[in-house]
Amino acid sequence: MTNIDGPRAATARSCYEAYLEGRRDRVAAVLTEDFTFSSPQDDHIDRKTYFERCWPEKQPFRVIDIEHLVFDGDTAMIGYRAEKLAGGAFRNVELMRFKGDRIAEITVYFGRNV
Repeated sequence: MTNIDGPRAATARSCYEAYLEGRRDRVAAVLTEDFTFSSPQDDHIDRKTYFERCWPEKQPFRVIDIEHLVFDGDTAMIGYRAEKLAGGAFRNVELMRFKGDRIAEITVYFGRNV
C-alpha cells in the first residue's frame, strides 16, 4: 500500500467534505452509475438507495477527520474520526473502489466510540 496525494485521494477527501456540507450533488458527480454501498446495515445498495438512507436532511456531524488514506491499486482505505453535533465521537474505516477517476463501490466498517 502507498500513500497517494493525487486526484483519487482528492476525490476521496472531497466526499467527506461534501457530506459535512450536505452537498449530494458533489458526491453524485464522482460516483459511477452502477455504484454500490455496503455496511453492516446495508448489502450492496444502489446509488438511489444510498442517498435515501445515508444522506440525512440534517447533517449529524460537526467534523470528520481523515486519519489514514492509503491506496492499493484501485482501492483506497480511509480511516477517519467523526464528531457528532449531539456530542460523542467514533472511528470508522471505509474502502473505496475506483473505476477510472470515479468511485464504483464503498464499503464501511463501523468502528468504536472514542
